[in-house]
Amino acid sequence: METQLKRREILKTGMAAAIIGGLGVSTTTSSAETMDQAILQKAYDNGFQFEKDYHGCAQCVVGAVYTLFPEMRSEDIFRAANAQGGGMGLTSKGQCGATVGAGMILSQLYGRSLGGIQDPEKKRFVAYQLGAEFTKRFLEQFKSLTCGEIQKMKMGRSFNLLDRNDWAVFESLGGHNKHCPDVVGSATKIVVQMIMEQKSNQKS
Repeated sequence: METQLKRREILKTGMAAAIIGGLGVSTTTSSAETMDQAILQKAYDNGFQFEKDYHGCAQCVVGAVYTLFPEMRSEDIFRAANAQGGGMGLTSKGQCGATVGAGMILSQLYGRSLGGIQDPEKKRFVAYQLGAEFTKRFLEQFKSLTCGEIQKMKMGRSFNLLDRNDWAVFESLGGHNKHCPDVVGSATKIVVQMIMEQKSNQKS
């Protein structure tokens, strides 16, 4: 009975049914845990494919999350993530854009608003805590939040992607076919899992 109730709660989010149906998983026989894993795999796959096809890691995390939670879709937030790609402006010197995109998603859902900037309820600390938890999970996998350090770990060196020669080497090493899509897919999976956990906690 508890599993059936949990399954119905997940289906009420407005995205699980479409995702599970697209994966060919029966919602009448699969457990809630199986549906959760299918959604998380879809999150990784969408993030991976967004980065492989379109590039721009911060925007690709935001866009991939929006495919799973279409009610969140915001053109302004998506556009605001543009310059963050490639460690800020493709320089690789700043924070990994995938982590910035994930932070923007968490802030969109749980952060304080401009109209409520005085924030007597301390809502901003919910977003801070979630950002810290995302950081912990991401570091467990990639050891760094810095774009250039992640590039070094995966490809042996960092790149200035505004430089034509660096771009060519980056592409030849699988930067946009394998390495950055994996980072974006992983960041998308982490943040989607955190959203699902928050939804579950709010209902319990």
